Amino acid sequence: MTEARRIDQWLWYARFFKSRSLATKFVAAGRLRVNGDLIAKAHHGLREGDVLTFPKGPDIRVVRVEALGKRRGPAPEAQTLYTDLAPPEPRQRAEDTPDRPAPAARREPGSGRPTKAERRATDRLRAQD
Repeated sequence: MTEARRIDQWLWYARFFKSRSLATKFVAAGRLRVNGDLIAKAHHGLREGDVLTFPKGPDIRVVRVEALGKRRGPAPEAQTLYTDLAPPEPRQRAEDTPDRPAPAARREPGSGRPTKAERRATDRLRAQD
């Protein structure tokens, strides 16, 4: 019989989540697919060769399980547990996205209304007279 690992534990080992409880909540929310099937139980048995599909941030991650792992190790060790089948696309810069609001207008220093620090400096100069 092939060895299996709890899916929440493996997600934590592979460093997709900061804590195992966050991984458990994510799986319980029903947003994870294993080999195309929707999984809602954190105790689901995960085996080598399974393909996971899940949203992570703005990206959809598709990974193949290469190893089950024995511990939550450093990041280079965690990256050996899976193969990224669809690496996330590079994010667009803020200037490239039309749906975001334009950045706030910038003013030249010394123009416009003075700041509180500038007003206090002016008051100190006037008090010396």
